[in-house]
Amino acid sequence: METLIKILQFFLCFTVIVGLHEFGHYAMARLFKIRVEKFYIFFDPWFSLFKFKYKGTEYGLGWLPLGGYVKIGGMIDESMDKEQMAQPVREDDFRAKPAWQRFLVMIAGVVMNLITAVVIYCAVCYVWGESYLANEDIKLGYTFNQAAHDLGFEDGDRILSIDEEPIDNYAHIATRLLLVDSDSKVVVSRGGEELTLTLPFDRLVELRRTKGYENFATPRLPMLIDSVTSEAARALLQRGDEVIGVADCPSGMDLSQIREAIKQAADTTVLLHVQRGDEVLALTLPVASDGTVGIQLNASPLPIRTREFTLLESIPAGFKRAGATVASYWEQLKLIVQPETKMYEELGGFIAIGSIFAPEWNWLDFWLKTAFLSIILAVMNILPIPGLDGGHALFTFWEMITGRKVSDRVLEIAQYIGLAILLLLLLYANGNDIYRFFVK
Repeated sequence: METLIKILQFFLCFTVIVGLHEFGHYAMARLFKIRVEKFYIFFDPWFSLFKFKYKGTEYGLGWLPLGGYVKIGGMIDESMDKEQMAQPVREDDFRAKPAWQRFLVMIAGVVMNLITAVVIYCAVCYVWGESYLANEDIKLGYTFNQAAHDLGFEDGDRILSIDEEPIDNYAHIATRLLLVDSDSKVVVSRGGEELTLTLPFDRLVELRRTKGYENFATPRLPMLIDSVTSEAARALLQRGDEVIGVADCPSGMDLSQIREAIKQAADTTVLLHVQRGDEVLALTLPVASDGTVGIQLNASPLPIRTREFTLLESIPAGFKRAGATVASYWEQLKLIVQPETKMYEELGGFIAIGSIFAPEWNWLDFWLKTAFLSIILAVMNILPIPGLDGGHALFTFWEMITGRKVSDRVLEIAQYIGLAILLLLLLYANGNDIYRFFVK
């Protein structure tokens, strides 16, 4: 059932973002009175579920639920309709229009995807707000994996800033530290003192290549008591107490350390140091044979903050979030094309994309993923690769600058080269999926 929910979200997401992308091309073409021969929701190889014609355009619903497409008359595109291009130029042909109009038609899909992401982020900010785990609320610091230890981090370090930028949102730590293309400086608080760690770029590359690298720093959780279940504990402890240490370690211990210390005292007693308001108590409790002291813990010991927005506030907040996502993804692309980072090995295809969706239907998560993938589609399409919108736009922009139109033959050859590049990328990305999920 979880797999089915992920598949449904995947198809719905791509129908929305690809359909709106193609609608951008369609709307701009119609604005300039350019002939649009087909506009399809879903793809229709061999047959369509239904179709109809209106004012020269065939509208239809395909059977393959993965986006959609638009076929613009008089344009060399992925359909490679040479027969059409051999006909005399019509007034409503794409090729008959001024370069600036053709340029706007080409980038309209990308613009539509960016608008889609902005609208979604604005709506999310207004309806749900922005929930996050504040870095300053992680008072016990972090537990680091071995790769982070090799860089100089120690368990309990609190990360204060990265490259002179203070950290507010815990989720931003991985982004700011792992999406850099040079050495990085991290200021941490350790034992009440501030230290600066210089992280070499090549070591950050190694960190990025470790399994689960995005969780290289895991928040250390406090032991907060939600309820007391045994008579002996009820006489000493109460809801809201925080156990901060055990025996001769009076403070600074996290949940896992305290649990292990209590477990080691099974069938005896244990001295707990407990924070109650402004007071610290030293309490001795009996420990059962199973290593417990009769308490239930708070399931969410770290507070989740929610920043709420009014309708007017949500608009700039949505733009800001979209801009940050574009910048972050662009940084990832820059790293991918640098061979020394080996990030090209992390490219994924349909399986990887589908796996990012939640196993249970959650509208907030769905719309956030849709906005993110809409930005990816926009950024990827604007790349100057023949066959993509960016490739078409580049040739048109060249014409606008020089006044010389690129020949149809050159455009055809470029289209073939671009399609070959895209096919190889598609095979490589999906091959990575197969290797990661079925072999590795």
